[in-house]
Amino acid sequence: MTIFSRFSLVAASLFAFAAFDQGCHVSAAGGPIENPSGPFRVLAPIQSGDLLLFPVVHSTSKSPVETSFITLDEGIKSGEVEVTEAGRVQGLFRPRGTSPNRPTQNSYRADQVNTLVLVNNSKRPLLLLAGEIVTGGKQDRVIAKDRIVPAGADPIDLGVFCIEPGRWTESSTTFGAAAKAPSHGFMVQPTVRERAMAQKDQQKVWDSVHGAISQMAMAAAPPPTAGGPAPSPSSFGTTSYAKVMESNAVSNKVDEAAAPVMKAREQVLAQLRQEHAIGVIVAVHGEIVWADLFADPELLSRYWTKLVRSYAAESLSSRTDRAAPSVVEAQHFLDAPSGGTESSEGEVGIYRYRELKSGGTETFVLESLLPGTGYDVHISKMKLRSDESRAPKPHPIYSPQIYR
Repeated sequence: MTIFSRFSLVAASLFAFAAFDQGCHVSAAGGPIENPSGPFRVLAPIQSGDLLLFPVVHSTSKSPVETSFITLDEGIKSGEVEVTEAGRVQGLFRPRGTSPNRPTQNSYRADQVNTLVLVNNSKRPLLLLAGEIVTGGKQDRVIAKDRIVPAGADPIDLGVFCIEPGRWTESSTTFGAAAKAPSHGFMVQPTVRERAMAQKDQQKVWDSVHGAISQMAMAAAPPPTAGGPAPSPSSFGTTSYAKVMESNAVSNKVDEAAAPVMKAREQVLAQLRQEHAIGVIVAVHGEIVWADLFADPELLSRYWTKLVRSYAAESLSSRTDRAAPSVVEAQHFLDAPSGGTESSEGEVGIYRYRELKSGGTETFVLESLLPGTGYDVHISKMKLRSDESRAPKPHPIYSPQIYR
């Protein structure tokens, strides 16, 4: 693999051109760490306003693997992947007999808030990422954890969290992708992803959704008038995170925050592919909060729009700005030990999903065990932040008891 020690110069020229086209400020500063202690090398950042993205490559000449997964958006668009409420599984099951570990139609007697049913009719294994959104059914949901669904597998229980508190009436029989157009794809922002992945608590996910919508209402509101009411989540007329993100006011604000990166999307991705970048470290308002790493550059490019727009949504928050972190600090975040406590789950011969918690960070690793694989497909690393660091702090106004 080519380690791009000259990336900062190339990136600076590329992103400066994009910034000139958009009238936005973009900069690339510093250089890569020459001798990183871990398996990955952090490169000079791409900066757009309050959002800072540090590209990541392998620290050795390791060649990237070639993956053959289908993504959730691709599967839903083609009709090869179907997601439905638990009570609507009739017709999805294949006549393969029964076994103690295989769900049957009788396993799903009623719709459930935290369970959907997914079937992969594709000829390729399906990759699911925590934070991806499906809309429709009785309420919009977010996928709770990474996993792999083999090609042609039986329907699976899909663990989810609700991100549309208050609705429990069917808007459609099946679920679709969050965005109508790939250029406007998104997943939930890091604050909400953390609540789903690390805290695994529906009430806290609702709280984070309410807080995120509050922030988006303030960011997208027109300049206040004297004596006028302060913007509030109710101004959107919905409790759905997805519908708020799709609203013109918020979508335009997100696009504005990500404009230098997204306007020159193809040029950016071409450069990242050329240099074999497999992920990014994310800083918002000067604070490193997240990292997403993939098995190969192609997977990163296929999720690029959804990821960048989710990071941009996080940058709409009203946190206090700090000094921009350095490449050294980003490298330290990535290399920091993650060997405190570890838990693991998965399916034999399909995937292993590990959760490693140490100090103020938590790392999630999805490893493929399918024939011919045996490598990490996706790694998420997050900085754990206390409730007090989130502004505004919403009151727990939603209750799981309303869903029966």
